[in-house]
Amino acid sequence: MAQARKVALYMLIVFVLYTIINSPARAADLVQVGFEGISDAAKSVGEFMTELIN
Repeated sequence: MAQARKVALYMLIVFVLYTIINSPARAADLVQVGFEGISDAAKSVGEFMTELIN
């Protein structure tokens, strides 16, 4: 099981590197979308906690 996990991790790393080298603009867009999603989620949790306290 550990061997399969290691192989899957290496495949993921190779895929990410290939995507970055092949299309850096698209990779940057995907990273930006990911960070925007995390930011929106954090804001939503903050608003929920604020409303919960009030």
